[in-house]
Amino acid sequence: MAKRIDVDDVNVYYSDFLAVEGASINIAPLTVTAFIGPSGCGKSTFLRVLNRMHEVIPGGRVSGSVMLDGEDLYGPGVDPVNVRRTVGMVFQKANPFPTMSIYDNVVAGLKLQGRRKKSDLDDIVEKSLRGANLWEEVKDRLPRPGSGLSGGQQQRLCIARAIAVEPAVLLMDEPCSALDPISTLAIEDLMQELKADYTIVVVTHNMQQAARVSDHTGFFNIAATGKPGKLIEMDQTEKIFSNPSEKATEDYITGRFG
Repeated sequence: MAKRIDVDDVNVYYSDFLAVEGASINIAPLTVTAFIGPSGCGKSTFLRVLNRMHEVIPGGRVSGSVMLDGEDLYGPGVDPVNVRRTVGMVFQKANPFPTMSIYDNVVAGLKLQGRRKKSDLDDIVEKSLRGANLWEEVKDRLPRPGSGLSGGQQQRLCIARAIAVEPAVLLMDEPCSALDPISTLAIEDLMQELKADYTIVVVTHNMQQAARVSDHTGFFNIAATGKPGKLIEMDQTEKIFSNPSEKATEDYITGRFG
């Protein structure tokens, strides 16, 4: 079941360096939220906060509150592995496990959970690959290496792997930046289909993509080199792109900087 995300006054650090300062957002379930902004403004860093991936970086730490349907993801006793199972992630570069078959790539997370019954795994593989709009293209070559697929297919395989464990939220960090235009459109169409079942948060440098796929958009900016990134504005995507409240947002969208 898709869940609501509530973030309050989050500060993100790399050791002593403050990378993102005072970010507060609310993300409704079953929506697509896009984060835009110039390079180095902290949007990908902030995305990793939402499933506790930031803390795997040496010196990475977070203060503030990140709630998922009322549960504090950084609360005492909360298992980060369980958080990452509930809040899945698709990375910028497609990263199928190179020595694994297409089938084994999809079930990798399930096997880590101890699920081994082949009939169950078969059903989940088909369901997940269908969910990623990949089943018809690969159903006759499931034993072949996932690394043998095209770039766009590999990214959809990674999405299938992420949704196989049935997360509530799906994070995507520039999922189309390495893809050709046709594959990019396939991923964008897929996002629209997936939001029927998942809350999706995507980081993108492509403002046209943000305008096409998202319901809400957040604009991150950085005042100067060495200064922390800040969430300047977040609103309905249509408003952000047609009538933003902040001049810095308008300047970025119209190409005056960034």
